[in-house]
Amino acid sequence: MIDIIITSYKEPISTLRAVNVFLEQYPGEDLRVFVVDPFEEVEKFLKENISDKRFNFFLDPGEGKSYALNLLFQEFSGTEKDIFVLTDGDVYVSENTIKEISNAFQDSKIGCITAKPVSVDSKETKFGYWSHLLFSGADKTRRKLSNKEKFFECSGYLFAIRKGVIIDFPIDASEDSVIPYLFWKKGYKIKYLDNVEVYVKNPDNIKDWENQKIRNIKGHENLNAIFPEMPRTKSFWNEIKFGFLHTLFYPRNIKELNWTISLLKNRYKIYKKAFKDIKQKTSYSDGWRETEIESTKPLD
Repeated sequence: MIDIIITSYKEPISTLRAVNVFLEQYPGEDLRVFVVDPFEEVEKFLKENISDKRFNFFLDPGEGKSYALNLLFQEFSGTEKDIFVLTDGDVYVSENTIKEISNAFQDSKIGCITAKPVSVDSKETKFGYWSHLLFSGADKTRRKLSNKEKFFECSGYLFAIRKGVIIDFPIDASEDSVIPYLFWKKGYKIKYLDNVEVYVKNPDNIKDWENQKIRNIKGHENLNAIFPEMPRTKSFWNEIKFGFLHTLFYPRNIKELNWTISLLKNRYKIYKKAFKDIKQKTSYSDGWRETEIESTKPLD
C-alpha cells in the first residue's frame, strides 16, 4: 500500500491540484491520498471536487504537522513493503513520482527517499533568484551525500519512508530531519532522487521570506537538544562550509551578483534572529503556520 499524506493549511485550490497529480499518475487501488487540514471548508471543497474513492480527508486537530503525522503513522502503519509519501498542499510533484519512488524502494536497504525541489518563481526577480540559488545548493549537497551513502536531511516538500519501521517521532523539531535520522540509526540508507521533482512557490517579499526561513532554522537547530550526536546537513556552519563558494560562483551578471550579496546579508540576519530567539527560549513551535505565509500559496 502507498499512502500519500498531503498536509495543507487553508489552500483548497492548490491542494486539489496536489491531490489530482497523484491520483492521475497512479491508477492502482493500492494507493490512498490523505489530506490533513484544520479547516472544515477545505474538506467540503475537496469532497465536492474529488470523486475518486482513494481520496480521504483527515481534519487536523490543530496541534501541528508532526502531531498529525504521528497519528496517521500509527493508524495506517503497515509492513516494510508499504510506503508513506509526505508532501504539502501548496506544492505539486512530477508525473514520475510514484513510479520512481516505488522502484527505488526495491532496494531493501533504503529507508527514506527525498526528491528535488524546483522553484516555479521567475529568476528575473530578486526573491525568485534567491529561491533558485538556494535550491541549487541543496541539490548539489544532497546529490553528493546520497552518492557517497552518507547521512543527509530530507526535503519537507516531498519525501517518502518505509512503513512499519517507526510509528512515531519527536514533534519539537523538523520532521524532514528527525525521521531520516531515526531510519539512519536503524541502519537504513537515505536516497536522493534528482529525477523526481516537486514544484514550489516561494515567498516574494521580505516579511514572508524571513518568517519562513527563521521558523525553518529554529526547527533544525532544535535538533541539538534532541539528538546532539546527529550529523547535521542544514546548519549555519554547513551553509558556509558547503555553500559559500557555490553561492559566489552562481551569479551570471551584475544584477545577480548584487542579489547574491543581498541574500548573504539576509541569511546572516535571519540566523542571528533565530539564534537570539533560541537563546531567549523563544523556541520552535509546530503549529500550523502560526504566521501565515500568503505569498507561497500558488493558486489560492
